[in-house]
Amino acid sequence: MFRNIVEMWRFRSLTWALVVRHLNTRYRGSFLGFIWSFLNPLCLIAVYSLVFRYYVRFGNVEHYTLFLFAGLLPWIWFSSGLLEATASISGGGSLITKAMFPAHILPLVSVLTNCFNFLFALPILIGYMLFCGESLTVALFYFPLIIFIELIFIVGLALALAAINVHYRDVQHILGNVLTFLFFLSPILYPVENVPAELKITLLVNPLAYFTQMYQAIFTQGVNPSGLYLGVSACCAGLSFVIGNMIFNHYREDFAELV
Repeated sequence: MFRNIVEMWRFRSLTWALVVRHLNTRYRGSFLGFIWSFLNPLCLIAVYSLVFRYYVRFGNVEHYTLFLFAGLLPWIWFSSGLLEATASISGGGSLITKAMFPAHILPLVSVLTNCFNFLFALPILIGYMLFCGESLTVALFYFPLIIFIELIFIVGLALALAAINVHYRDVQHILGNVLTFLFFLSPILYPVENVPAELKITLLVNPLAYFTQMYQAIFTQGVNPSGLYLGVSACCAGLSFVIGNMIFNHYREDFAELV
């Protein structure tokens, strides 16, 4: 694990170059270019807001669109980053077969690329928050910390899934269904208060529920995130990173042969 961390730092210039390349090529050839980084989440938020604000109403949520916005943006980062990272090694044959290329850079690049897309949309979230009458508070100082914790959490999962997917390509297909399940188990579309008491366990064992509630606390309520949620999220991130590196190191010797 420590070797992987050292190599991530050692190859930081390569990582940054690949992230920039991914960002430049993602919308190459499209007329709107980087504007799609804003339009894609906005279109998704508009659809969910229409359905769950007017058709399936949550009357106990003030500024429902803002509530949805605060939870959906980090979810898009998580799901898109994890899906791309899972297929990054199995789809990077020309790079993996190079003897000196650090394979674990590819999942990291996928996660970071989608993290930047998340950050690009952040000004829109803050602007809408101000439009709704919410003010900027000191709670925003916790935002970089939550971003860092979630980044560690996602990178750990990405390393594990990318390594396993080289051996079992079904993983990338199964993951899409698992993410759909997790999406509806996380309090993104609905407030925690709407979850029946007998099903609260689904929130307690779901790390994404803690991240979602911390983002919503900052942007919809202007309050500091729960210290308990920060602690639990940090523990989950550390565990994810350690186990992810162990799984990755277990499979990494076979990458060049299997891709």
